[in-house]
Amino acid sequence: MQTSKFTRIAVIVLVLLFLVLSVISCSTHTHTHTHTTSGKKIPPGQAKKMNGDKSAKAYAPGQQKKR
Repeated sequence: MQTSKFTRIAVIVLVLLFLVLSVISCSTHTHTHTHTTSGKKIPPGQAKKMNGDKSAKAYAPGQQKKR
């Protein structure tokens, strides 16, 4: 049975695409590991980074308004 050139190229492209996607999905698997400290507070700058804020003022104990 004779296959056309287009069909052969399409099959090769699909196989390569499958292989590339398989490798990418295996290599991009990441683990997120968080360390819990025993009662220690994290520094205000670190809390700011974790929450994506621009200012650490809200996390600094000396900068909190008394109610």
